[in-house]
Amino acid sequence: MRRRIPALVLTAALAGGALATVAQVAAAQPAAAASITVDLNKIRQQVQDLRQKASRLDHMGERDAARKARAQADALQHRIDQIEKADRETSHHF
Repeated sequence: MRRRIPALVLTAALAGGALATVAQVAAAQPAAAASITVDLNKIRQQVQDLRQKASRLDHMGERDAARKARAQADALQHRIDQIEKADRETSHHF
């Protein structure tokens, strides 16, 4: 019986903490719905810089580092494409 009481207290405390966390997340959602501004030109410049870096690394024989730089550039380019697609789709009003 001695072990059950602390376990029940611990369970109740965790459940209360979980409810408090859910309440905080629910309160934060309207703020998260605000628009986010992204500077696509800056990201495009980063993509170009990463591709140039990959080219230099490739020329120096650093194949793994070049591959990582290209992967980062590809990921940024993919994100740019996603943002542009989302802009095109949300600009169409029904």
